[in-house]
Amino acid sequence: MSVLPGELSTPYPVVDVDVLDRNVRAMAASAAARGIALRPHAKTHKCLQIAHRQREAGAVGLTIATISEAEVLAEAGFTDLFIAYPIWASPARARRLRALAERASLRIGVDSTEAAALLADALRGTGAELLVEIDSGHHRSGVRPEAAGEVAVAAARGGARVGGVFTFPGHGYAPGRRDSAAADEAAALDRATAALTAVGIDPRVRSGGSTPTAAAADPRALTEMRPGVYVFNDAQQVELGGCDWSDVALTIAATVVSRSGSRVILDAGGKVLGADQAAWATGAGRLPDHPEARITALSEHHATVTFPEGQPTVRLGDVVRVAPNHVCAAVNLADEFVVVSGGREIDRWAVAARGANT
Repeated sequence: MSVLPGELSTPYPVVDVDVLDRNVRAMAASAAARGIALRPHAKTHKCLQIAHRQREAGAVGLTIATISEAEVLAEAGFTDLFIAYPIWASPARARRLRALAERASLRIGVDSTEAAALLADALRGTGAELLVEIDSGHHRSGVRPEAAGEVAVAAARGGARVGGVFTFPGHGYAPGRRDSAAADEAAALDRATAALTAVGIDPRVRSGGSTPTAAAADPRALTEMRPGVYVFNDAQQVELGGCDWSDVALTIAATVVSRSGSRVILDAGGKVLGADQAAWATGAGRLPDHPEARITALSEHHATVTFPEGQPTVRLGDVVRVAPNHVCAAVNLADEFVVVSGGREIDRWAVAARGANT
């Protein structure tokens, strides 16, 4: 396994900058080769140094999930931001959005006529624009593609600029679903494009994408894509077949604190790794250097790891690398990254938007 800084108290997140930079370059090249603009989702890393790397590699702007994430990035000089979330513009949020729009080129998601009217009033005169969210098969937020025109008209009637439509093909986060989810996304965006065109609104932005579906994104339907996890990758991406362990840039350094036969306990529980575990996942995280092992249980500060019977396990006091199932959740629990190159610590990067969830 890679050498980890030995003097630090575990658990802590480790970012291999060489793997990170390779991932950033590869996604940028893939998007450029297909003529799709890349607007990566910064909620994955919440880190200014990584955002700079993405921009330098060719990203046209950044996607975020919350107003507070946007505020952190705008303060740091990132001026092309898309809040890909159906914001409800309460008075307090409206004031924050107006202040943001004075510092950045701002897009905001909307998925109802009521929210569209509220956002149009909140943003009047700012130059911010709205994108209508559609449901392409994930069945979370978003309207039916055919209803996108109704939401767009409500926004335009209130004086808002409507830039187009967006979606999230989240059902691609399942084994064997990448291509079908990308096809669903393209078909839904085509129908939503027709719906906006029918009411006289030009859908010049057609935004979609995710890390699992990025390779299958259709450039005839999308003008931009918004993958996020790709910068780090995680156990889910490996189990979905989207990457190899050598492509995982962020792991958690954890110490073996207890052992009984083929079962060991690590000092990184759900408060470090996050608790996400899809129904199809084989464990609550994975050990890249011990791919046969499985995390079979998570407590707040314990990870129970089981090795196959008869196979050598790690020893008490060993420090091992753990790949979280969902890296975005793990990042939001960390204050900083320990950055390594060639197994040696070279820097520390703050998780600048840690906890920026409002």
